[in-house]
Amino acid sequence: MPEPQVDLDAYFARIGYDGPREASLEVLRDLHALHPAHIPFEAINVLCRKGVSLNPDDVDRKIIFDGRGGYCFEQNGLFRRVLRSLGFEVESLAGRVLWGYSESDGPRPRCHMAMRVTLDGEAWLVDVGLGGCVPTAPLLLGVSVPQVTPHDTFRVRERNGRYLTELERDGVWKPVHEVDIVPVEDIDYEVMNFYASTHPESGFAKVLMVARSAPHARFTLLNNRLTIRLRTGEEEVHHLSVGDVEQTLTDIFGISVDPSWRTYLEDVVASAEAVRRQG
Repeated sequence: MPEPQVDLDAYFARIGYDGPREASLEVLRDLHALHPAHIPFEAINVLCRKGVSLNPDDVDRKIIFDGRGGYCFEQNGLFRRVLRSLGFEVESLAGRVLWGYSESDGPRPRCHMAMRVTLDGEAWLVDVGLGGCVPTAPLLLGVSVPQVTPHDTFRVRERNGRYLTELERDGVWKPVHEVDIVPVEDIDYEVMNFYASTHPESGFAKVLMVARSAPHARFTLLNNRLTIRLRTGEEEVHHLSVGDVEQTLTDIFGISVDPSWRTYLEDVVASAEAVRRQG
């Protein structure tokens, strides 16, 4: 089946890109930095029990034209169509997110989309849908040396038929995700998306997760805790009221707040504050 078309003019306007339209490493790096800077990671529809469609028309309407964000299947699905429209050779991959979890949490669901781009004989791991620790540059595969990106230093190691991506924080390598080397089909994403967007045990159904990686800092909103991490490594944390959460969604993440979200935001803020008082 041919790849569904994407309005490149509208997409490039959305992320502020006005450079060449060719399959080059420079273009890939530029797009990989601009996408998470302008399009926030968010799964508010899941939190509000509205579901997530992977239909390309629905994704484009939501992310490109309505100014919303999305999670991995939406964001990387859109990015894949953009790259293929430019002539890039792209393979679809799937894996498990490990960031923020420990071994005691048990195995994570295989519920993440990433991509492998082959360019001039080299393979690159591409992922613009990973929330607060998203790489802001493609990562070269086949090497295990540290790779410096605009925000953090990463490395990718092959282990048991998977790419294990790690991020260095305070001198410690922390796992980000493990992605299967063997490509998958789009129907696999439909199954994963169904779990992520509708299952009561999906993390997105329980907490508010929003993130954006601007040129100077990463912004991460987890329930009512806003973390601002500068590129220098300095961090500041703020605990927000419901009204402040709504204002932050608009001012920092560029998301117009739907009044129907209020009840769900009140619930996650109340739960987060109760945990904070206990802890």
